[in-house]
Amino acid sequence: MVALAVAKASGPAAVGASLDVEGVSHAFDIDGAVLPVLDNVSFGLEPGEFVALLGPSGCGKSTLLRLVAGLEPPRSGTLREDGDLITGPFPSRVVVFQDPTLFPWRTVWHNVGLGLEAQGILKSQRHRVDAAIDLVGLSGFRNAYPHQLSGGMAQRVALARALVNDPRILVLDEPLGKLDSLTRITMQAEIASLWQRSGFTTLLVTHDVEEAVFLANRVIVFSERPARIKADIRVDYPYPRHRGDPGLAELRRHILGLLGLDSTW
Repeated sequence: MVALAVAKASGPAAVGASLDVEGVSHAFDIDGAVLPVLDNVSFGLEPGEFVALLGPSGCGKSTLLRLVAGLEPPRSGTLREDGDLITGPFPSRVVVFQDPTLFPWRTVWHNVGLGLEAQGILKSQRHRVDAAIDLVGLSGFRNAYPHQLSGGMAQRVALARALVNDPRILVLDEPLGKLDSLTRITMQAEIASLWQRSGFTTLLVTHDVEEAVFLANRVIVFSERPARIKADIRVDYPYPRHRGDPGLAELRRHILGLLGLDSTW
């Protein structure tokens, strides 16, 4: 039996929102055929929790994030933020994708301020842009353009663009997937630090088991498509975490086994 909990995790003071996914199923219509993607998925996040979703490629994890963000409605079931039905996008739920999608003709400052500009409040809230840029460690690059940034720096801009909106739920869809391994390790530590300081609820999709156990309070493991929940594992290890911790290594091996990959480790 794998020991899945050894110590109470020391997370942030919760200012995030709760999230409830209740009996959610979804499918796509492709060439006249129905392709089931999610099958009766139910789970909840407490305010301030950090939950990682793991599963085979194409099983429906990113689709679930789109539903959480309100970018499309589920075929059946409900999603609720603080008890209120999610019916569309809302500033309290912000998504960071794998590709930073920065506007090349805008500086870092103006990319980060895009959401406030769209709301018509940029002039009165300029300090929030500066604070978000400082928070991700790019204070010396306010006037830089995207082509002048490394991949990790561009992803920091994308995080700042999300954080400037003071999200209560931060949705991360493989945000570090295109980074080199060293930059990815650095960014993982920075995301953990940002979450601990800000206290927003975080839902992360990743294919990296080590990333999941390094960052999250809980890891939810999905089956092949259509996704069903195979396991919901609490990661009760204190922060900051250390990758060489034997308990985390054993937990990683256990999750790899759930994914059918334990023989490769």
